[in-house]
Amino acid sequence: MDRTSAEKRIVELREILWENSRRYYVENAPTMSDYDYDHLMYELEALEQEFPDLITPDSPTQKVGSDLADTEENRKAAEHEKDARSGQPTEREMSMSEDFEAKNIFRQYAHQYPMLSLGNTYSIEEVEAFADRATKTLDRPFTFNCELKFDGTGISLTYRKGKLFRALTRGDGTKGDDVTKNVKHIQNIPQSLKGSGYPEEFEIRGEIVMPYDSFDQLNRERLINEDTPFANPRNAASGSLKLIDPKEVGKRGLYCILYHIPGDIMQFGTHSHAMECAKEWGLPISDKSKVCRNIDEIEEYINFWDTERKKLPYATDGIVIKINEIAAQMDLGYTSKSPRWAVAYKFKAEQALTEVLSIDYQVGRTGSVTPVANLAPVLLSGTTVKRATLNNSDFMASLDIRIGDYVYVEKGGEIIPKITSVELKKRPEHSQRPEFPTLCPDCGTPLVKAEDEARFYCPYSEGCPTQIKGRLLHFMSRKAMNILAGEATVDQLYDLGMVRSIADFYDLKMPDLLRLDGWKEKSAINFLNSLEKSKQVTFDHVLFALGIRNVGEITARTMARHFKNIDAILAASIEELTEVEDIGGIIAESIYSYFKQEKHIDEIARLREAGLQFAMAEDEGPRSEILKGTTIVISGNFSISRESMKKLIEANGGKNSSSLSKKTAFLLAGTKAGPEKLKKAETLQIPVKTEEEFFQMTGLEKEIAEQQTLFTPPSVSTGEEGPEEEPNLFNM
Repeated sequence: MDRTSAEKRIVELREILWENSRRYYVENAPTMSDYDYDHLMYELEALEQEFPDLITPDSPTQKVGSDLADTEENRKAAEHEKDARSGQPTEREMSMSEDFEAKNIFRQYAHQYPMLSLGNTYSIEEVEAFADRATKTLDRPFTFNCELKFDGTGISLTYRKGKLFRALTRGDGTKGDDVTKNVKHIQNIPQSLKGSGYPEEFEIRGEIVMPYDSFDQLNRERLINEDTPFANPRNAASGSLKLIDPKEVGKRGLYCILYHIPGDIMQFGTHSHAMECAKEWGLPISDKSKVCRNIDEIEEYINFWDTERKKLPYATDGIVIKINEIAAQMDLGYTSKSPRWAVAYKFKAEQALTEVLSIDYQVGRTGSVTPVANLAPVLLSGTTVKRATLNNSDFMASLDIRIGDYVYVEKGGEIIPKITSVELKKRPEHSQRPEFPTLCPDCGTPLVKAEDEARFYCPYSEGCPTQIKGRLLHFMSRKAMNILAGEATVDQLYDLGMVRSIADFYDLKMPDLLRLDGWKEKSAINFLNSLEKSKQVTFDHVLFALGIRNVGEITARTMARHFKNIDAILAASIEELTEVEDIGGIIAESIYSYFKQEKHIDEIARLREAGLQFAMAEDEGPRSEILKGTTIVISGNFSISRESMKKLIEANGGKNSSSLSKKTAFLLAGTKAGPEKLKKAETLQIPVKTEEEFFQMTGLEKEIAEQQTLFTPPSVSTGEEGPEEEPNLFNM
């Protein structure tokens, strides 16, 4: 693959992966199986390895997904992190906590140790490869600890002096939402430990799951109340853990299973011993784990539970294999996303045979048309499946699927139902192939299909209701203008003819909003206040909110800092756009094309008149250009936080990178720097500098960086513009 094609595919893969990560962690409504997600991730990793200069810090290969809510309150609260960790809250800390409760916001705290994800495998051969890598690195014998992989939502519990002190969600891996009050209402989580011998303070991690019985009962109640049922137990557990009312959490029947104590735990010797001790202290530890000596015993454990798991009262989707000896874990270490001493084996998807009742055709927010099969209800992996995507017309043709056919359905990664084949022996006589629509099911416009693409599209982007609503929702989203409204509000505003473009939001008045079903004066005031507040959103977020194809948060920020204002971008040629760091030909073409359309020029003029920010404030740019043109990779621990160090580099014109390449100026190595990075730096003849050398050569002050970071936690990019919308298989 040439560089241009690779860049295009990398942008596309990042869009898809970040969007599906958001749907999985934030919305609890995934639209892609773990298997498909992992294989797209493998493809992205391979392309980035081939073209290392295209790697960016916000790539999904470099960061874990996040379930955090990025609120103004949480950004301000970061200033008081040290007070919170001390266990002795100040008056301001207590006041802020009360304010959070009043606003129904979960406070965020840093994890003492990163809460990473596991690498996934789908065959015993891949597990063997994992074991071989460990054997080559370690110079001594070791064993494996095998345990069930529970399909729930991650939790980290901290105990102080035997008392439950704090419970945090997985978050973005570095910080999580404080759900302590809710966790105290989960019956099998002890608020006080039993016995003795536990550390003065320690953290233990695991999973919050919802048993099938509780899940079924919850969905029955939701249907009675005309609420949308949860898609699966994992989504229900995640949603329930973040309910505002802790007492309601206690009614959801949640169950906790703990499986890991992070940190320096050499005193235990092995992971299995650490779990035995935790069990003696009264903590809920799984009794299904087993210490295995070799790959044959691991395979035997996998095969046993692939069948027996179906008898369990809660969902599992695989096996976790860990190096059992703690010293060996320490030696193997971590990548930026995963421990090298553990891997997950994912079970093959469960399959069932059912009838195709009908086929619908849904329009995505960017115009793509996706066929969806309506199925006779069938039970798979603890949930009832009624719908399955057919992807596109080519996929339908390859299956030769017809209404009335019996098809094999499986849930890839135990989440997303998909049709794998047709049982031709059960095909009814005189069945006919369905005809893919030639007109848009939403607006009636003739569909088009590019030669190099599989999907049909509706080209009438300015008049197709679904596409218009999609742009409106993007503009209002949290990472864009952060306007307080959702899909139901957009539907009403559109249907009543009040809003057709993003600029129309700023023409809305109180009488308009009071026409909406269920809206009263308080709702209208809150919405108008959020509109007014959005006028203070910085230029880079406004640029992102415009919805320019291929322009995500990072690209928008880079453009805003480079051009300073919208007029400079409007006047820029494609050549000038490609001169901007990290903007290649594909993105430059998207930007140039967008700003040459009269309708977009008019819309920007209206937004300007409304008072939106279309220029960078003077204090938003770099403080200096000491590091201009310098790409730096950092590794290890420093006297200030890693995030502070990164922000210091950016604030003085430098660029952070997560991987070494010929473009790297130097490796900034702190204590416990990664041996792989040090080795690669030596191979590429890249200079290695210590923290002391860095501050000496730049004359920068680390204290300034530390203070700034307290106010500005790192954001998690969702990549560039989102992919085509997947069909909603659960909420229809």
